[in-house]
Amino acid sequence: MTKTYTDDEIHKLLHPFVSKWFKSSFETFTDAQRQAIPSITSGQNILVLSPTGSGKTLTAFLAILSGLTSLSQRGMLEEKVYCIYISPLKALDNDISKNLEAPLEGINKEAGYDLGIRQAVRTGDTTQYQRSKMLKHPPHILITTPETLSILLVAPKFREKLRDVSYVIVDEIHSLAENKRGTHLSLTLERLEELTGGFTRIGLSATVNPPRSIANFLVGYFYGQPRPCEIVNVNYLKKLDMKVLCPVENIIETDVETLNDKLYSMLHNLIQKHETTLIFTNTRSGAESVSYKLTSKYPKYYSSKNVMAHHSSLSKEVRLETEENLKKGNLKVVVSSTSLELGIDIGYIDLVILISSPKSVSRALQRIGRSGHRLHEKSKGRLVVVNRDDLVECSLILKNALEGNVDKINIPMNCLDVLSQHIYGISIEHKQNIKQVYNLIKQAMPYHDLSWESYEQVLRYLAGEYTKLEQRYVYAKIWVDWDSNTFGKRGKLARVLYSTNIGTIASRSHARVKCNGKVIGSIDGDFMERLHKGDTFTLGGRVYKFMYARGMTVSVIPSSSTPSIPSWVSEQLPLSYDLAVSIQNFRAIMDWKLSSDISESEIIEYIKNYLYVDENSAKSIYYYFLEQYLYSEIPSKNKLLVEYYTGFGGRKFVVFHCLYGRRVNDALSRAVAYIISRRYHHDIMISIDDNGFYLSSDSKIGGVEAFEELNSDNLREILIEAIDKTETLASRFRDCANRSLMILRRYKGHEKSVGRQQVTSKILLNFVREIDDDFAILNEARREVIEDYMDVNSAEEVLSRIENKEIIIKTVSTTIPTPFAFNLVSRGYLDVLKYEDRGEFIRRMHEAIINKINKNNTRKI
Repeated sequence: MTKTYTDDEIHKLLHPFVSKWFKSSFETFTDAQRQAIPSITSGQNILVLSPTGSGKTLTAFLAILSGLTSLSQRGMLEEKVYCIYISPLKALDNDISKNLEAPLEGINKEAGYDLGIRQAVRTGDTTQYQRSKMLKHPPHILITTPETLSILLVAPKFREKLRDVSYVIVDEIHSLAENKRGTHLSLTLERLEELTGGFTRIGLSATVNPPRSIANFLVGYFYGQPRPCEIVNVNYLKKLDMKVLCPVENIIETDVETLNDKLYSMLHNLIQKHETTLIFTNTRSGAESVSYKLTSKYPKYYSSKNVMAHHSSLSKEVRLETEENLKKGNLKVVVSSTSLELGIDIGYIDLVILISSPKSVSRALQRIGRSGHRLHEKSKGRLVVVNRDDLVECSLILKNALEGNVDKINIPMNCLDVLSQHIYGISIEHKQNIKQVYNLIKQAMPYHDLSWESYEQVLRYLAGEYTKLEQRYVYAKIWVDWDSNTFGKRGKLARVLYSTNIGTIASRSHARVKCNGKVIGSIDGDFMERLHKGDTFTLGGRVYKFMYARGMTVSVIPSSSTPSIPSWVSEQLPLSYDLAVSIQNFRAIMDWKLSSDISESEIIEYIKNYLYVDENSAKSIYYYFLEQYLYSEIPSKNKLLVEYYTGFGGRKFVVFHCLYGRRVNDALSRAVAYIISRRYHHDIMISIDDNGFYLSSDSKIGGVEAFEELNSDNLREILIEAIDKTETLASRFRDCANRSLMILRRYKGHEKSVGRQQVTSKILLNFVREIDDDFAILNEARREVIEDYMDVNSAEEVLSRIENKEIIIKTVSTTIPTPFAFNLVSRGYLDVLKYEDRGEFIRRMHEAIINKINKNNTRKI
């Protein structure tokens, strides 16, 4: 969309009551509203991309409120749902419900009477009384989650209230599209489309790329082509005040204790200059650590009253308390892992600090967009770095953010576990035609190229045609009559089983933490098992002493002792492939500049201008690259460096400098290690990070020769062999077995513990392999590992570039790891080195390298 309408033109489209209320509440329409409202009014599908705080939600609702007002005035407002609003968060649902109260009250005031337009939230938290009330008097605007909407489609009485839905709004669509919750929602929307005969789809998102893919995800396909969808993109009109900051002048030569002190001194100074600061760490333990250290280092300024942590392992009550305190302006600082990234209303924030790299441009923009939440205000963010790899990464994030280059979203395709769940749901509605359901499924964008074979496999599994599965208590969910081309539900409990086991979020083992009988949060089961009586840890930024555990419940009391910070077993955020390629390009530029006759001052000036960083950052980056260049070679987009290094005790390392992000590196490392271990008949240890991976062994170890056997055509096949007996596949199979209803989490009021699910899934995995190694859900687990957990598609692209000689492979042998390998190699000593010692280890390696460079080169550092 490029056409922008005037205020007068839009006011003419709105009902007079809505128009008058808007004029009394706002001076003018936002850019997003000027472009989108006329299209929504005329019933066109639309994707609105606009910064946080630019009135996206009101953009979606104004035309709908106008239509409902018109129906009410004419006495035509019926007892049914006209609009469904879907968000990934219950908290966001509650916010929207509160935020709709003001316009509804204002419109009623302009009308001079109650128009009777109702809105209500329906989630898993909705009480039975409220549900019964909704059945008698359904909300005209239903606010819900993807999972609840899917359940409502099989609730016979409420399903009838959805037959005339005219609008569906999907908020924060980018956070759904990239995972199986979004895949699930896409099928739910197609089922709703069939029920209603069609409705207008409105997608809302802050940062997304490519827009057309997300638009197609929103609207789905019809007769093999994406349905029409307009895109309103005003994403980069909001000004950004972003900077990369380093607590010290020279990161590599500063000891860990000093770096830590300077980091908190910088955080303290930044916080004191602002009203309310939101700090993002990348892990829950990081959020706990930062909130605790702020209060312990600066007790005069911070306490549990004005500093709180917010993350997904805290109880709902504690999170709500934090959110309420934020809205009321009671907090000076909130420290979050990822849980405050999405657009829930948290009041006014005037600074966002990101500690360490957020690993993607879109995530950085999403987080920083939480500040300056008022229209025409700048979003202010500071990226604080603590090592040189972080500095380079954050500098490229800054460049790409300011230039509007956002990472691409990867949408999971043809997920057979989610498909199983939906086919079961569809069978509950009424008797179905097999071919018609296949065509319905293919209308959902993630399934538009689903093969008939895969579809048939899932039907055969659900119909119980693998009879041996009954030995492991996996029974048929549906009946299929292949002759009449029909299928339907089996058993009287179908609706209950479906409704109580629906969803895509994997269960994890967590222990509830209780203090004085009140649940305050949860910790990982693994962490609980390591606790001894008297141990202290933080939760929500407060310190507690462990007393005892009963089952999966931990009892604690408040403590003032120094804590041991919780060690949550959580996956680290992976570097996005697009950002990795951007860093690789910068490496190639630096390689060329350092090999040319260009002075130091010119290169530093170039770095400042190219990356928008300050003098100190530019110098640090310059010397980091210079050290790598003089000591060895700079790996880049067209040069893969393989480094052979012998470590302590003669252990051999082969370091692959492939900066593609950990998802790509996971795929490449497993394939290379599998080939090498098969060739030399001994086990290989692997360690990966975003910048590369290494293989290590006490015996002879190869490296480059793996690429003689590995190519873009056989990577998938080799990976599937490599992951076959791994815990990674076993874990993903359990999740897929849950989603496909092979393992029921809940049955007849009983809940199966995560521990029991794990045992059941391991037995089931081996059983399924014996029955049919091509079983649909086993294949889905493999697909999830190599496509979603890893990134096999981008890894194939890398191998293809090696085959086409676009990437050359160079090898070097070193006695001290190259500077670019420091962080990766030091990870290998994490078991024997504490964090502080690891920092010291890196500093010593750096000193040794500088000495070697100065000894062997005329160009000194």
